[in-house]
Amino acid sequence: LELRPRSACSLPTTLHFLRLQYVMSKITKTENEWREQLSEVEYKVLREKDTEPPGSGEYDKFKPSQGYFVCKGCGNPLYSAAAKFNSGCGWPAYDKCFNGGVATHTDKSYGMERIEILCAKCDGHLGHVFVGEGMTPTNERHCVNSVSVKYIDQPVPAELTESKVT
Repeated sequence: LELRPRSACSLPTTLHFLRLQYVMSKITKTENEWREQLSEVEYKVLREKDTEPPGSGEYDKFKPSQGYFVCKGCGNPLYSAAAKFNSGCGWPAYDKCFNGGVATHTDKSYGMERIEILCAKCDGHLGHVFVGEGMTPTNERHCVNSVSVKYIDQPVPAELTESKVT
């Protein structure tokens, strides 16, 4: 598994280095610990890279005016509510992520090549990012499983900034 840190991880600020240190301190648990913490569906998606059926997730059509989304496995901040948009794909979609929150991996499963997105802190499977569709100004669509994230109805912490993942 080759994880690539996001390009924004090179920003030379003290605050950024503190945030990077927090995000990059990996969470390691045994498979039994993950199974105890997560529901069966959450475990299948986050740990075994399964996918929830399109249109079935609680956050697909959910569009809050504020707040943010964190990894269901470890609480790592991933996406702001402002980054969420309705792509019509059947899964929650975001056009950017919090710097250092998401890692990528080339996924060559099912006879195709895609960019898998994972939580940078616990390596939990989030979904895939699609580039070049022209749906948003960032030209990215993060197609995320609802069971991989949890909504936090609070203001986004001031130290979190967003950018593209690719």
